[in-house]
Amino acid sequence: MGIKLFDSELNIMEILWQEGNTTAKRIAEITKEKVGWSKTTTYTIIKKCLDKGAIERKEPNFVCCALVTREQVQEHETTELINKMYNGAPDRLIASLLGQKRLTSEEISRLKQLIERLE
Repeated sequence: MGIKLFDSELNIMEILWQEGNTTAKRIAEITKEKVGWSKTTTYTIIKKCLDKGAIERKEPNFVCCALVTREQVQEHETTELINKMYNGAPDRLIASLLGQKRLTSEEISRLKQLIERLE
């Protein structure tokens, strides 16, 4: 999945990930309530998502369906961040994250379990 989604497009995707397949009309209602977008703005962003292949449109009623998962987008964004800011070295990202905050013993335990699964 090599789709770059911008914040506005992620707003649309979040709705689809939470609600499932949703009409464009309902998405416009939600974005008006949550971020104050007009119907026109919402439809413009939906069109961008359609053009990128992140969602598809089904008829009747202009139902929008996510074609990418939240996890796929997270993976793409994380890879992009690692490549851009840490010269492709994921351990540098982790070191930076860990240097920012004191971890609880529960968080440390979860990290250890994750590392063990990766080995």
